[in-house]
Amino acid sequence: MLDILIIGGGPIGLACGLEAQKAGLNFLIIEKGCLVNSLYNYPYTMTFFSTSERLEIGGIPFVTINNKPNRAEALEYYRRVAISNELPINLFEEVTEIARTGDYHTVTTCKATYQAKYVVLSTGFYDIAVNLDIPGEDLPKVKHYYKDPHYYAKQKVIVVGASNSAIDVALETWRKGAEVTLVVRGGEVSSRVKYWVRPDIINRIEEGSIKAYFNSELAAVREYEADIRTPEGLVTIPNDFVMAMTGYKPNFDFLKKIGINLSEDKFKPEYNADTMETNLPGVYLAGVVCGGLDTHLWFIENSRVHAEMIIKDVLNKNN
Repeated sequence: MLDILIIGGGPIGLACGLEAQKAGLNFLIIEKGCLVNSLYNYPYTMTFFSTSERLEIGGIPFVTINNKPNRAEALEYYRRVAISNELPINLFEEVTEIARTGDYHTVTTCKATYQAKYVVLSTGFYDIAVNLDIPGEDLPKVKHYYKDPHYYAKQKVIVVGASNSAIDVALETWRKGAEVTLVVRGGEVSSRVKYWVRPDIINRIEEGSIKAYFNSELAAVREYEADIRTPEGLVTIPNDFVMAMTGYKPNFDFLKKIGINLSEDKFKPEYNADTMETNLPGVYLAGVVCGGLDTHLWFIENSRVHAEMIIKDVLNKNN
């Protein structure tokens, strides 16, 4: 019998494990992919908005010579944290069911069944893309994930979105020789774009290097062209690839399946903001999953405290 079973081996799941370890609790972390799976799947060139100090977990220093750490440095840091602290982690094991059985929870995965007094869901949001729901979205040329700009050299690329992911893709692919068209639903580039990047994309648009359609939507995609719905009417342009940087969302179906209440508008899960316990007794949330569709509300730096809050509540219940 485990004291705590933590679902999700990202930075916040690891933070929960470190706190459980400090408290002397018997725990296990289960991750459906590799260690810090979401970070691993970030673009190769990704640089964090935050400084390394704000990405630290468990009071363990994140040392870097750069002002803003990159993906490779983050992978190295979190891997060393997990291994040096000998955190018990089962990787490539997906949880399929959580059920309450008397005073404990039965957690079923693709490999085994576990029993735990408490369960922490720190499952993130990066694994499920928000779809455009337009004709042609299922074509291989339409991508919701981006790795490296070289692949798109000398190609006609449509980038959908106005936030950090979309703007990074637009600038990086353009610099590698792509002909980039940016499609933005609103009237401007998002104010949440990294402060050192936003002037860059605005200048590229103003000088005509990157074509931007504002107050517009991608309407349809075909093998060699795409339709954009603009205020002036439908525009059809030649196209080789579509980078749909439209965001990602938590696994709402799984949350509903196990009985967590979700709000009707933003699908925000019900939980106690002081303890992080959900409407299911003994089941807690940690990290970005707490925000529902508002995935921009929680980051590593402001949700790592969830680990301390959860373990504190667990210890209070055990006393």
